Amino acid sequence: MWCSGNTLTLTKLELRVRFPSLTRHNNAVSPSVVVCELTPDEWPRLRDLRLAALAESPENLSGNLNEEKNFTEEQWREGFKKLTCLVASIDGVDVGMINVENLKGDFGATCWLGGLWLNPKYRGQGVARALFDYMDSVAKEKDWLVQGLGVMETNSKAIAAFEKFGFVQMGEPQESRGKPGYFYYRMIKAL
Repeated sequence: MWCSGNTLTLTKLELRVRFPSLTRHNNAVSPSVVVCELTPDEWPRLRDLRLAALAESPENLSGNLNEEKNFTEEQWREGFKKLTCLVASIDGVDVGMINVENLKGDFGATCWLGGLWLNPKYRGQGVARALFDYMDSVAKEKDWLVQGLGVMETNSKAIAAFEKFGFVQMGEPQESRGKPGYFYYRMIKAL
């Protein structure tokens, strides 16, 4: 499951992984990517990442920045009742996120992934790979063995990245409920 040369430390809720071949920039190696599951008490971290994501990539995410920036603490905590929120950090800075919802979904999905976003300054440094490796490493215990997601049909970079992580397009494009007039592809990965 892991590429050679990676360093892996797995604790109950955290994964540290180094991807030297992906993180070498200007002859320097970037620090490890740390992935953890947030708890409801860490809602400010989720809020900050989510608002940054909606500000930077509104066309690729469901949701509305103007609405969500006015959410109360109670509204942010509410999301933890049905979602597992994963955050990736480098040097203590939160740089990426994804959420996972257990469900019975299209094409046999046992969970649905949503809200994937990476801070543009950290793209290409193994952050997405670390998030997906974490999900795969706990898939059996969390019933995430058939992962589904939706990706806007215009987001060709994300589609290519998901294919690289083992996802395949399934079915016809669907109209987004969160963004009427926009269409997304459903993609599935079975472990």
